[in-house]
Order: sequence, then structure tokens, then C-alpha cells
Amino acid sequence: MILLTFRGDAHKFYLKLREVSKDTDSFKQVKELEEIQKIKDFYNTMDNPTLKLVYFRIVKERNGTGMIPVFVTAIPWFLFLFSGKLQEFLFQHGHYLWLLFGIFYILTLTASVLVHFKEKAWAVMHIEIIQDIIAERNESGDSSPTEN
Repeated sequence: MILLTFRGDAHKFYLKLREVSKDTDSFKQVKELEEIQKIKDFYNTMDNPTLKLVYFRIVKERNGTGMIPVFVTAIPWFLFLFSGKLQEFLFQHGHYLWLLFGIFYILTLTASVLVHFKEKAWAVMHIEIIQDIIAERNESGDSSPTEN
């Protein structure tokens, strides 16, 4: 069944889980959950000091992805500096170079914004998994990566 909704990925995932829940023991076959479980299992093999270092690195990556929107919004200001020459070049002799330029810019803008939010979402997921593992270990008083 193809899930068509404009409510976002979380709602699409909910609908997929609801559809899959009709089968017994079917949640283990949901690829998104399986992927997250593999990530969590991997992080569980690390000791707390290493896990905290990984956490700090991922926080850095999450905050660094903010540069993509800055870069994308800076492009129009950069082009504004050369607007006279750029207009002369794009609109010379009635060519449709301006259309290619516009399409390229819109596609680049859209792709970079999508990449930005996807990267940020993945970083947040990894951060939450690591925080959950550290909290579980602190609650149980266990810092050994081999015991649950």
C-alpha cells in the first residue's frame, strides 16, 4: 500500500506502523526500526567515555549543518554585487539563459535545504540514542558496554 499524506514523515511512519501492526510480530520487519536498533546495538558496544566523545562529535556536526542555509542565503547577496553584469549576460539577445540560471538556483536551494534538515534529523536521532544509552547505564549503575 502506498501511503499518501502531506502531514510529514512522522505521520507517514505512524501510518506504516499501523498498517504493519495487523500482522503478528511484524514490527521487527520494519526497516526503519531495524536500522535504529542496529545503531543502538553498535553504540551499546562502546564504553561511556568513548560514547561521550562520539556524542560531542555528533553535537558538533548537528550545529555545523547550520552553515548550509547560511551559504544558500548568501548566494543572492553575492550575485547582487554583480547584478548589472549578470543581467546583461543573462538577458543578452533574448536568450533563455536566465531561465536555466533560475532553475539551477531553485534546484540548488531546494536540495541544500533538504540535505540540511535530513542531516540535522539524523544527528538528533544519534544524539537521542546516545543519551538514552548513557541514562540507562547511569540508572542501572552499569558502565560496562557488554551488559544491558
